[in-house]
Amino acid sequence: MEEEIGLLERLLDPDELQQLSGTVWSWIDNTVLVPSTLVQFLIIFAAWALARMLSPAGRRILERQIGKGRFARFTDPALRTLLPLVLPVFWLVLQWFSVFAAKQAQWPNHLVESAVSLLTAWVVIQVLSRAIRDPGWSKSLAFLAWTLAALNLLGLLTPTMVTLDSMGVTFGDVRISVLSALKAGLVLVALLWGAGFLSRLIEARFEHARGLSPSAKVLLGKTVRIFLMGVAVVAALDSIGIDLTALAVFSGAVGLGVGFGLQKVVSNLISGLILLMDKSVKPGDVIAIGDTFGWINSLRARYVSVITRDGTEHLIPNEELISQRVENWSFSNTLVRLKIPIGISYESDVKRAMALAEESANAAARVRKDPAPVCRFMAFGADALELELRIWIDDPQAGVANVRSEVLLNVWQVYRENGIDFPFSQRDLHIRSSVRLPVQVVRGDVPDGPSQSGED
Repeated sequence: MEEEIGLLERLLDPDELQQLSGTVWSWIDNTVLVPSTLVQFLIIFAAWALARMLSPAGRRILERQIGKGRFARFTDPALRTLLPLVLPVFWLVLQWFSVFAAKQAQWPNHLVESAVSLLTAWVVIQVLSRAIRDPGWSKSLAFLAWTLAALNLLGLLTPTMVTLDSMGVTFGDVRISVLSALKAGLVLVALLWGAGFLSRLIEARFEHARGLSPSAKVLLGKTVRIFLMGVAVVAALDSIGIDLTALAVFSGAVGLGVGFGLQKVVSNLISGLILLMDKSVKPGDVIAIGDTFGWINSLRARYVSVITRDGTEHLIPNEELISQRVENWSFSNTLVRLKIPIGISYESDVKRAMALAEESANAAARVRKDPAPVCRFMAFGADALELELRIWIDDPQAGVANVRSEVLLNVWQVYRENGIDFPFSQRDLHIRSSVRLPVQVVRGDVPDGPSQSGED
């Protein structure tokens, strides 16, 4: 307490304040108000003014590029991200040139370098906040950028890197330090992001290729993605000096794990590759497997997404499409024949009913005219004459119950207009009994006695 009071008294002492102000002014006079510092301030201001003059032209160039090109859906987000950063990016580029020029001329440049560090950190943070949707990753990378900028300004970046590099462990001939692990992590994140972006560009190119089937497009896209991801991981491991031949032991352990616990996973992965290569199913095909009927939405590494007519998405493992019987309604072509049973009464004109049924089918929009609808007389039923209307459609992915309903509604209306009757089920009941049943006839208030004969 006494020390704090003494410190406060010294701070309020006029002599101490005068000495402190003299020290501060001496530092400003010797450090700030010198020609080299003033020149650096002028260079920073000149770079900002020039960037401000060039930014409208750069903004117009970027705006004209939005929506153009084959890969517009990938480049447009990047252009919209850079659009509000045209001024700081130009400013940063000009400051970098000024730093290089000052170093070549051996001029003082500490102030310009500090401005470059702060400006670089700010631009990186703004780009990451717009490009990365995950707020956690965005905040983490922003914190890292500001930390590096602060260490660089304080002159502590190199000592910090040396300290982190000294903290590590050695495995055989490989030494892994904290610094190398951080570098490998950053390299891996950057390469994975770049591999994902590049794979999406290539997949988009495959999507527009006319000579490739849908399954071949999916297969090539997945192969390219897996290859690029593998290259990213290998490059990240190589950046920290890990000998890739040492992965043989790891691959043996993975094989052992596959043999015991990952049989189904690997089976589905291999089955997925087989499905893509033999083209037995592809996106858009209408299939029926078990109790599931719908069209294939996408082919994934482990499963196939099948959407039914009620909107339910079934994720069917690839192995089931290999081992079970699958009905593919659009394997070789999309033509599907539907059989619609119809019953008419025995008093109806059969030939007239068959002709009217075919006319009703032709009135439906989705029923093909070639092959034309045809109606057949199938059998003499217990209650009706049994007909069967056979129609063809070429868009089973649009559903079959709806077109069947439309045709039956047309048949119902046409039959009613032309006097063709639909029969009702009829049954005759015969009662056989050897027991006499007494019959009593009541007239007025006096009941008659029971009849002696069961025939009354």
